[in-house]
Amino acid sequence: MSTPEQSLTNQNPQLHHLYAEGNELIEDIRSRNAPRIYIISGPSGVGKDTVIEQLREAFPNAQYVVTATTRPMRNGEIDGVHYQFMSKEDFVAGIGADAFIENALVYDNHYGVPKQPILDGLKANRDVIIKVDVKGAATLRRLITNTISIFLAPESMEALLTRLRDRKSDDPDVLMKRFRTASAELAEVAEFDYVVFNEDERLDAAVNSIVNIVHVERLKVNRPEILVP
Repeated sequence: MSTPEQSLTNQNPQLHHLYAEGNELIEDIRSRNAPRIYIISGPSGVGKDTVIEQLREAFPNAQYVVTATTRPMRNGEIDGVHYQFMSKEDFVAGIGADAFIENALVYDNHYGVPKQPILDGLKANRDVIIKVDVKGAATLRRLITNTISIFLAPESMEALLTRLRDRKSDDPDVLMKRFRTASAELAEVAEFDYVVFNEDERLDAAVNSIVNIVHVERLKVNRPEILVP
């Protein structure tokens, strides 16, 4: 027994054509899933690593680009997850081989964002998520077209200093240098597309805000082309 829609289609060949044409367009719209590059940045101690860990659960298929560094590994860190830990010799060799899309000397240690994982993620049609410091974020926005940049902010300077002290990984001089730098970095927030506050005891709220940003970006009709040098 035919449905009312089927009966109407059989009686009106033009309607059948409109169905077919419209459904083809709808499938084309569904297939427009061009990947995006998300830059997550913010002052040292604001909780970028913790947020990224939660995002891995929310978006397991995304390409997470792990920053390379020559600094020593801290307690609880995992090589290849929190950072790609390298010797100074290997890092310098990577600079010579154009392995990093950007790199800098920060607090006497080298940091760099590997280029190949970004290219691999885009080729596989996967969103790319990069965690980087504020200076590195500015470089990535300049070098890569049409990124989505998210500034992770602390609820207060007092809370940020407490987090830096609780890490117990820096001597007092380095800690205060990071804290002074954070004040200057907060002034750069206007250069970002979004700001998300990572408040104490409210990690879920910060992560949910970023998840919502990703969902909104996926709903945009026109996704600009991404060009990586």
